Amino acid sequence: MAGVTERLPRLLALVPYLLARPGVPIEEVASDFSVTVRQVRRDLELLWMCGLPGYGPGDLIDLSFEGDTVTVTFDAGMRRPLRLSGAEAIALVVALRALAEMPGVVDAGSVRRALAKIEAAAGQADGVVVGLARGEEAALTAVRDALEGHRALRIRYYTPSRDTVSERTVDPMRLLLVEGRSYLEAWCRVAEDVRLFRLDRIEHVVTLDEPAVPPPHARPTDSSAGLFRAQPGQQIAVLTLAPDARWVAEYYPVDELIEGEGGAATVRMRYAETGWMVRLVLGLGADVVVREPAELAAAVAQRALAAVRRSSHLPSHEAS
Repeated sequence: MAGVTERLPRLLALVPYLLARPGVPIEEVASDFSVTVRQVRRDLELLWMCGLPGYGPGDLIDLSFEGDTVTVTFDAGMRRPLRLSGAEAIALVVALRALAEMPGVVDAGSVRRALAKIEAAAGQADGVVVGLARGEEAALTAVRDALEGHRALRIRYYTPSRDTVSERTVDPMRLLLVEGRSYLEAWCRVAEDVRLFRLDRIEHVVTLDEPAVPPPHARPTDSSAGLFRAQPGQQIAVLTLAPDARWVAEYYPVDELIEGEGGAATVRMRYAETGWMVRLVLGLGADVVVREPAELAAAVAQRALAAVRRSSHLPSHEAS
């Protein structure tokens, strides 16, 4: 079986490649990736077992075969660009710089090109990644112009708790900067209520040729005690995160963070839907331990066991 260092990059590239070439002959795939047809078929069998946390129908990558051609019918979100927090971008840049200077690197040029792309996307000053990503900067400019011109906006917004992207028309009210994050506070015409939209989760924004007119009863959010407060019915999860999973504490609101050894941390998080929290924990794999509540830990174990049972019928191959 191909080595992990060769196979993983190929697997990551296969889905966008196939999305761009629906119905491509498998022989052509093999030629483009410089592997055998047999290896391509093994890779496709493995992709069938990959996807979103939940690992059930509608979660896994789905492929359609017709003769000797293949088409991706469900991509499990792999067409969406990778999102990096500021801390993740800095860590990646530092690691790539160290790798580029390391003697014996097979392709230092590729490392330097990747480094240049990440620095260009995140912004650079005095050799350190700073500022906003390009998408967030574009959203900030559009929001500021809309507030100044009293114009409504149409936004495409990513909601991580449901892993969905929605189109909304909003009437901007103000910009907020809370705990290092920028938010648009606006009247959402879909929800018919005031909503906060994190700028780095706005995927696209269009200024409309109509005035922004929040209704008279729309009231600004009281952020004096923080943006996210306990709501009836919410539960508390206590999770211990490995260093590679600390991004969770930056991406989602947490009530408490306790530093651990070696960069690990224990956090207290509120959640409304057990299913969503189960998917989050499963997606983190071995980088998270559920401390509380016991019901959540049991639900995670049950879902993982069910996924293993569902995959037991899939073909396996011995190492060649």
